[in-house]
Amino acid sequence: MKDRLTSTTKIIGLILAVLVLLVMPPFYTSYWVTLLTQMLIFAVLAMSLDILVGYTGLSSFGHAGFFGVAGYAVAILSTRYKMGFLFCFISGISLSVLISMIFGFLVAHATGVYFLIITLALGMVLWGLGFRWVTMTGGDNGISGIARPDIGLPIALTDPLTFYYVVLVFFLVALVMMAILVRSPFGHSLKGVRESESRMRVLGYHSWLHKYLAYVVSAAFAGFAGVFWAYFNGFISPFDMDLNASIEIVLMVILGGPGTLIGPALGAGIIIFLKNFISAYTQRWLLILGSIYILTILYAPQGLINFLKDWLKGRQNKACGKKSSDGKG
Repeated sequence: MKDRLTSTTKIIGLILAVLVLLVMPPFYTSYWVTLLTQMLIFAVLAMSLDILVGYTGLSSFGHAGFFGVAGYAVAILSTRYKMGFLFCFISGISLSVLISMIFGFLVAHATGVYFLIITLALGMVLWGLGFRWVTMTGGDNGISGIARPDIGLPIALTDPLTFYYVVLVFFLVALVMMAILVRSPFGHSLKGVRESESRMRVLGYHSWLHKYLAYVVSAAFAGFAGVFWAYFNGFISPFDMDLNASIEIVLMVILGGPGTLIGPALGAGIIIFLKNFISAYTQRWLLILGSIYILTILYAPQGLINFLKDWLKGRQNKACGKKSSDGKG
């Protein structure tokens, strides 16, 4: 009975996702297509942070830095040196990985609030470079004029719907890669570090190396999202990598449900919707967003996806209990 209800729920969720993301977009207006594209990009970014927050138990307040670094790499290479998509894509992710490998030696030894503070400081270093290195980054004016890429196919990515489907493909690729990662033996060992780092060390695991690799991998996927954000937005600035941006990503993970991948993607979609849709009707949209966070912490502290799982599990237990009592009667 439980397995049947769980399978039915997953099938319904999958059908809804296919309808909303794959089948219906040609019938949406360009506004909704653009909004969905933005949701997918930030979904990848939120899932990348979930590798740290949800699976390794490390909260970072500097994650937007890797997102912005990749965006700047695309902006500089595409506008000043006229580089193609593949070169910009590889360069953006590589730069995020390189910086995270350097920063990783500073943060991987820390835990708890110390990890949070160090990542915050390092994120501010990247933001400061973006803000002050005017000759390279344009300072607070940023870099504009980033054209949609030519990916070598007979389609024009200037069309919002075409660009959306390209982003959807890359989103699915990133989702599958991260799902494989967290379900691998390495992913299970990350959960072990999250639950008890000292126990993992006793069992012979190199906990420092696991945290270091998790930090680098999460930065790589953040760079993945940053590349597409630069092409989508056509503009990159230090505000894409400041403290507010990093906090927003953390809230996406917490709202959706850490340790689930799909949860942070859902959280990203909700926040992007609130920012773009509700803010068009009221200047008090931050009050609405804050109220949603408060309600989530009070009634669903593990996030919306985990709340839904617990609710479904409770219904399954009630259904099984009722069936057992009927059988006895």
